[in-house]
Amino acid sequence: MALKDLLVHVDDSEAGTARVAVAIRLAQMHNAHLVGLYVMPPVEIPVFAEVRIPDEILVEQKEAARARAAKAKEAFIAATDKADLSSEWRFIEAKPVPTLERQGRYVDLVVVGQKDDTDPLALAGSLTEYVILDCGRPVLVIPSAGASDTVGDHVLVAWNASRESVRAVNDALPLLKQAQTVDLLAINPPGYIAGEGEIPSADICQHLVRHGVDAKATHLEAHDSSVGEMLLSRAADKGADLIVMGAYGHSRVREFVLGGATRHLLEHMTVPVLMAH
Repeated sequence: MALKDLLVHVDDSEAGTARVAVAIRLAQMHNAHLVGLYVMPPVEIPVFAEVRIPDEILVEQKEAARARAAKAKEAFIAATDKADLSSEWRFIEAKPVPTLERQGRYVDLVVVGQKDDTDPLALAGSLTEYVILDCGRPVLVIPSAGASDTVGDHVLVAWNASRESVRAVNDALPLLKQAQTVDLLAINPPGYIAGEGEIPSADICQHLVRHGVDAKATHLEAHDSSVGEMLLSRAADKGADLIVMGAYGHSRVREFVLGGATRHLLEHMTVPVLMAH
């Protein structure tokens, strides 16, 4: 599979510019079409407050929101034109989570930002987590602090032979094929399991080598630390600019439940993380 359609979630946060820049670099690397999606949530007024807010105030709020969207559109088009990129802008007034999930199902990769509770302009709620669990496509999460000039030159893959882990490796193949180094890391791997090889992550490395990926198998025993902490520590040691891992968890009507390592990476990521569920 090649990356031919990318979608980046554009919002009003300061991290949005860096997120778009990463998406543009990926689109250039893969000669892909880039969609910039800006979702403006409808103004929702609690029933008890409807009679207290004058119509002109609501109109002003909506106009201000549209002005921010127009500014984001101008910046996106300027950046993609400069990059000489096949791209398009989409503006949708709707609830962000289901809209981004639906739009993301028609592309090869969705680029979103890490949830940033300190930014008043960032969308509220758990958009990133829900999109990862419900979109059905691989999701690249960019840290709130931004990313380095490279994304995918040096990749660290978290491997435990689970369904989610297999899905993440398969979805990341277009990136892995272009990487300079790929390290597959098994943390606290179980003992020998028939059919999976005696060396943790060796079999998946052989599979990747057949796809032209120069992958190396490594494993760690670290029972005094969480898996998430060890992944970030090893990423720093290796100089990784991308982590690939399966996302563990499930969503419900009004809540989401994530695995410990998944949650830790989403909260404390220092480099972009490609997740697949």
